[in-house]
Amino acid sequence: MNPSFPSGGLPVAKPTIRDVAERAGVSKSLVSLVLQGSGNVSEARRRAVLEAMEGLGYRPNKLARGLSMPRTGTVGVLLNDLRNPWFIELLEGLSATLHAAGVSPVLADSYTDRRIGRPSVEALLEQRIDGLVVVGTTTESAAIRVASAAVPVVLAGTLDPQLPGVDVVVNDDAAGARKATEHLIALGHRRIAHLQGPDEIGRLRRAGYEEAMRVAGLEPHTVAGGMSEESGYSAARTLLAATTPPTAIFAFNDIACIGVLSAAADAGVTVPGGISLVGYDNTYLARIRHLSLTSVDNGNLAVGVQAGKFILERLGNPDLPGRKHLVSSELQVRGSSGNVPGGGGA
Repeated sequence: MNPSFPSGGLPVAKPTIRDVAERAGVSKSLVSLVLQGSGNVSEARRRAVLEAMEGLGYRPNKLARGLSMPRTGTVGVLLNDLRNPWFIELLEGLSATLHAAGVSPVLADSYTDRRIGRPSVEALLEQRIDGLVVVGTTTESAAIRVASAAVPVVLAGTLDPQLPGVDVVVNDDAAGARKATEHLIALGHRRIAHLQGPDEIGRLRRAGYEEAMRVAGLEPHTVAGGMSEESGYSAARTLLAATTPPTAIFAFNDIACIGVLSAAADAGVTVPGGISLVGYDNTYLARIRHLSLTSVDNGNLAVGVQAGKFILERLGNPDLPGRKHLVSSELQVRGSSGNVPGGGGA
């Protein structure tokens, strides 16, 4: 790889294993053991090496290292919360692609690991995984940044953290949010609220919603809605108690939308007669008949398949430039959305 040049024209020397060893106060051989995921390193020294790598911005030549290290035939899959049904179809596509190539996925659930005090990414690296697929929004950005210096990484269904040499496969979230909002506008709704979710995906869905509202000459109204049933319920309770409540709510995901559904029931507001609801992800929950949520299908199966293809390609050539693949979205209309109450564009 060519050295980078600052404005003065002189190349900037990349940090080496020797630099990492000096900063961490350990030997070069111990740094190599950490990069290999060896269990024969104390927790204190391993953490010192990882912190030195992150501080220096050290990125080893993964291709050269891959040629010298035996493969384990496994890929780590990091999930933020296995309880969220959004993961199911994505994991189906990812697992099928990996298994077809003779590679086995090793799952880690950040939610469970946080409760028992175990760092998910580090636990996966200790199992000598060949690569890592990060599925959905995560709270372990710093650990993923360090991991990307040791193994190939692919992000699936998330844009965070943004790192060089890391592939990204996501739904076109802005387009999906526009479709959801335009659907509600076409039904005559004018007071449409949006429950925003976290991080870059949340920002993109908000942007799509606000664009559709402004094109229609309507005032956007966005509130923090989170990505859990509890957060969706809390946000909806506040909206429904307003002097002029919305006639429709577009939630960040299906789980938050179910929280809105519960809040409407508690407030005595019928769905869709009193308020229309749209979720996102088109999980199996949206398809349950007594819920019947209108939801944006974000092509999770296709996201999983492409993420599998990317990680397999990156295992063969770890120094590929980072790539981004967008999967199109489709709105699935069900019973939770209907014409504006009174039929008059309230």
